[in-house]
Amino acid sequence: MHLAMENEQYLSELPELAGSFKDTRIVEFIFLLSEQWHLDQSVRYQAVELLERFMIKQVEQMWESSGGSVKGGAQGQGSGWSSVRDQIVNTFVLRLVSCVQLASKLSLHYCRVTSDTALKFLQSLKYSYSKQELLESELAVLNTLHFRINVSTPLAYLELLLEVLGHNGCLLPAKPLHQLCVQLLDFCYLTRDTIYDTLLKITIENSTPSKLQLAKFLTVKEDSMLLAVGIISTGVFILSPGCWEQVVEHLNCITDITPQSILEFSYVVLKGILGSTTP
Repeated sequence: MHLAMENEQYLSELPELAGSFKDTRIVEFIFLLSEQWHLDQSVRYQAVELLERFMIKQVEQMWESSGGSVKGGAQGQGSGWSSVRDQIVNTFVLRLVSCVQLASKLSLHYCRVTSDTALKFLQSLKYSYSKQELLESELAVLNTLHFRINVSTPLAYLELLLEVLGHNGCLLPAKPLHQLCVQLLDFCYLTRDTIYDTLLKITIENSTPSKLQLAKFLTVKEDSMLLAVGIISTGVFILSPGCWEQVVEHLNCITDITPQSILEFSYVVLKGILGSTTP
């Protein structure tokens, strides 16, 4: 109930730039860095969400302080936006590392990214930041987000729904299903644009969506509950197809997401994995 309410609250206040910093290259960078530093699975998703929320707020604040307006203005090529863009580019990798650091400190595990580890990595990329600048970068992220950094990620939704399914009597292979679902979640993060572009075209039954349709679809792209439900459905279809209809029915009862929406999401994910129109 709490996660569902949190999800609904976030979707109701969705910023116009939501999703702008979940580009495949950014997500891949964070995932590879988290793997290199042997961080817990939850850290990489937390870092992606932190970076996204921080960057959106930073862009809005910088643009407003330059006398512009995010609505429409950010699309222009004026000197104001160029200045904001340059400032963002110059500190982007530092901010990304800071978000991974903060996410590692939120993890329940003892493996966290120290300043020395972060500095060594940045130096390997030819950046010459000091420890003080690294600490100031962490503080900049914290202050911009008003210290609200413990946000729920799609992984939290996914794991809780799997637990509820188990309590509801769905006899599923728990460990292999969880492992597969995490892999599918990685896949959806890394192919986000393709997944949701295909889903939108299926939903509206049109290959050329309008600007209004794209804008309205933003809430679908940012819906963590839908993402988690779609991934579980896909995982069950792959591992235990005989249980699939029962699981979809349970997921519908738990989340109120329609079986049709669950089916369409699973179809799109399978289509993306297989590279085929007939998974």
